[in-house]
Amino acid sequence: MKVLSSIPLDKIEVSDVFWSGIQKLVRDVVIPYQADVMEDKIPGVEKSQAIGNFRIAAGEEKGEHYGWVFQDSDVAKWLEAVAYSLSTFPDSKLEAKADEIIALIGRAQEPDGYLNTYFTIMHPDRKWQNLHDCHELYCSGHMIEAAVAYYKATGKDAFLNIMRKNADLICSRFGNGDGKVRGIPGHQEIELALFRLYEVTGEKSYLETAKYFLDERGSEPSYFTLEGKSRGWVMFSKDGENREYAQNHKPVREQDKAVGHSVRAVYMYTAMAAIASETDDMELLSACERLWENITQKQMYITGGIGSTVHGEAFSVDYDLPNAITYSETCASIAMCFFARRMLEVKVLGKYADVMERMLYNTVLASMQQDGRRFFYVNPLEIIPGISGVVQTHKHALPQRPEWYACACCPPNLSRMLLSLGEYAWGERKGADEEEDIIIAHMFLGGSAEFSIAGGVKVECESDYPYDSKARYTILPVKKEAEFCFAIRIPSWCKDSVVTINGYATAGDVTDGYVYFSRKWTSGDALEINFEMPVMRIYSNLFVSGNAGLVCLQRGPVVYCFEEADNSAPLAALRLPAVAEIKEERINDSVLGDIIVLTADGTKETGSNDLYSEKKPITETVKLKAIPYYAWGNRGIGEMRVWIREDK
Repeated sequence: MKVLSSIPLDKIEVSDVFWSGIQKLVRDVVIPYQADVMEDKIPGVEKSQAIGNFRIAAGEEKGEHYGWVFQDSDVAKWLEAVAYSLSTFPDSKLEAKADEIIALIGRAQEPDGYLNTYFTIMHPDRKWQNLHDCHELYCSGHMIEAAVAYYKATGKDAFLNIMRKNADLICSRFGNGDGKVRGIPGHQEIELALFRLYEVTGEKSYLETAKYFLDERGSEPSYFTLEGKSRGWVMFSKDGENREYAQNHKPVREQDKAVGHSVRAVYMYTAMAAIASETDDMELLSACERLWENITQKQMYITGGIGSTVHGEAFSVDYDLPNAITYSETCASIAMCFFARRMLEVKVLGKYADVMERMLYNTVLASMQQDGRRFFYVNPLEIIPGISGVVQTHKHALPQRPEWYACACCPPNLSRMLLSLGEYAWGERKGADEEEDIIIAHMFLGGSAEFSIAGGVKVECESDYPYDSKARYTILPVKKEAEFCFAIRIPSWCKDSVVTINGYATAGDVTDGYVYFSRKWTSGDALEINFEMPVMRIYSNLFVSGNAGLVCLQRGPVVYCFEEADNSAPLAALRLPAVAEIKEERINDSVLGDIIVLTADGTKETGSNDLYSEKKPITETVKLKAIPYYAWGNRGIGEMRVWIREDK
C-alpha cells in the first residue's frame, strides 16, 4: 500500500530564506538552552532535574526522583533533536555531549532492559501496574524514537542497543502469546516508536507488538477498568474510566471522530497510518481517513491548532472552537504533522500536505519566542491582558511565553520537529513493473535533496517562499539523462499557477493537489512554478458561533493576527470594511525580523465609559495593521486577536 518513502535527512540540505534561520536558532540557542535547563543550570527557570534523575537511577548520586513520572521523555526528545541536528550539521562537541548522556542512560537501565527513572528510584515494586497514568510505555517510546534517529544520524548503535533491549522486554511482556499479559499505554507513543524501530531493524516482533497495542485498544472488558480495579480504585467516573479520554471507547478500526486527549489521539492515528501502510490494512486506513476528515473539517483552528478544551487537553465537540480559551497544545499540532506525513506515504493527496504546512507556518512556529528561549504550551487566538492567564477560565491561555514548564513536553518536541523539517518536504517512489519512478515536492523548501530513483537524482530548489510566490527546481540526474516523474504540490489556496520547464510554459497532469511532469530529464533542466499568493479573507463555518461576522486574513500558508502594539486596544472595537484594500509590505523589523505586514484602512468604535449606555458608539477611521500569527507575543504583553469584525 505504501506509495512514497521519505528522504533521509543526511541526503537533504535546507538552504531556505525562511527556515534556515529558524533551524540555526534551534541548533545554536534552543538545543544548548534546553540542555542547561534539564541540568538545572539556569537560575530562575522551572526546575527540571531530568538529567539528574538518570544519575540517581544509575546510583551515581543520592536523592529522589523529581518531576513528572514522564520526566525522562524530555531527555529523549532533546536527544532526538540533537540527532536531527547532527544529520546535517556535524558538531563534535554536541555529539560528545549526547554520547555522554546516552552512556548515562545505559548505566541507569536495569539488567532486564527496564528503563524508567521514576520507578527505578521511587517504586521498583510497582512497575507496569498503572499504564494509564504512569507512562512507562510513553517514555520508552520517546527513547526508542531518539535511539533510531541517533543511529541514523551517527551510525553509532550504543543507544539503539539500549533501546532494543528495552523494546525486547516490552515485546516479551505484552501481547496475546503464552506468558504475555494484556496492556495498552495510557498515552500513545510506543506504537509509532516500535514501528520506527521495526523500519530500521527489520525485527518483526516490534511491528507485531505495535499492532497489538492498537488492536487491544477499545476491546472488552476494558484493560484500564480492570487495571484500576486491581489497585482498588475506579478512574474518573462512577461507571469506571473515561474511555474517550484515551481513545479506548471503540476498537481503533471503528473510530470515526477525534475524541479525548488530542496528543495521545494523533500519536495513535500516526501509528495507525504507518501500520496500515506496512500491512495493507484497508480497514485501518479507512479509520485514519475518517478521523482526518473529522479533525480538519470540524475540529481544527485556522492556525492549525487542535484540541480546543483545557479540560483533559482534549478535543471537544464539532465546531466548538473558542478563540480566547482554546488549548491548542503545541504538541498536538506537531503530532498532526506526523500524521500528515504518514498519510502522504499512503496516498499522495494535497490536503495532507496543506494541513501539514498550515501547522508548521502557524501554531508550531508561534510556540517559540523569536529569541529561542521562551515557549508556548497553549496557543490562543485571542489575548486580553488582565483576563488571559488570570481569570480561572482563561488561566491556561498565557499572554507571554514562559521560559520553561514543569511539564515541558512541548519545547523539546518543537526542536525535533523543526530540525527534521527536510523529511516532510520530499518523497520518492521507486517504480516497480510498469510504474514509473517519481519524486514529489510537498513543500517549497529551499535547498537540495538527493534521491535514489532513476540511478540517482539531485534536485536543487531556490525559493523565497512564503514571502514570494515562486520556486525554481533544477534537476541533476547522475546519468546523462533519466526518465522519471517530478511532481509539485499546488496549495489549495492557490487559484492560478504557471509552470515552465527550461523557460517554456508546460501543462502537467494535475491530480489531487499535485501537478505531475513525466519526461526524460537532463542535467540542468529547470522547472519553475509561479503562483498567485493574494491576501485572502477567510470566514468560518457558521456553526462556529464565536466567529460569526468575523474575518481572518491569510496570505499563502500564513495566518495573520492583530496586536495591540500596532493597533490601539480594545481590538474588539476594530472593524475591517469589506471593500477595504489590503496592502502588503515586506519589512525587516528589529524584533520580528523579516516579515510581511498587512495594512488596511479600517474603523474603530469609541463608546461611553459606562458599563452600559444608550449612547451609540462613535466610529472613527484608523489604519489597521496585521502581522503573521507566528510572530505574535514578541513585543511585550498586549491584546492579540486573529479574527476581526468585518463591516459590510
